[in-house]
Amino acid sequence: MLEEADVRRKLKRAYQMLLFQRYKAPGVKGWELKRVLGKDYVKMIPILREDLEKMGLDLKIISERGENIDESSIEDLDKARFFIIFKEPPTQTEIEASGFRIDDLACLAASLAYIITHKGKSPRKDVEQLLKEKFPQWKVDLNLDRFIQKGYLLQDKDDILYIGWRTRAEIDQKTLLSLLLASPTSINQDMK
Repeated sequence: MLEEADVRRKLKRAYQMLLFQRYKAPGVKGWELKRVLGKDYVKMIPILREDLEKMGLDLKIISERGENIDESSIEDLDKARFFIIFKEPPTQTEIEASGFRIDDLACLAASLAYIITHKGKSPRKDVEQLLKEKFPQWKVDLNLDRFIQKGYLLQDKDDILYIGWRTRAEIDQKTLLSLLLASPTSINQDMK
């Protein structure tokens, strides 16, 4: 009984770490979970996932390169980022609680769609030019910087924008493009 209580105490601490954003990115690194859960923390990942699934959430594990990995890649887990996402697409209320305004999300969707359709990279000035057709310059600069800071976009020293690790983790890129390319009539039918 004492062992089960100890496991539950460790799991509770892991959930707290996963839920609170530290620094600029959500979640925690694998080595941080290892410190709390112990050296066999990989064995507790299925328990974390099962508990989160009951609440409509999922545990996402992303490598340093922004790729999805699972717990079978033990050598990469210490450096990987663990964080919680919605299992299903978020509702309007959940989107509003995210801290993004609807026009910010439109700016993100347009930026991602442009970059995706340009083989995953594009000069920042090209993305800015596209966004300036619908948004004021100050909003374009503010949003692009925020998307980079939060990990949705990456920018190299040559001002080339790429899809960020957080986009790879949280956004189904194929669905995003199909929704943007679909007619309004078909979108309404899909949502019913």
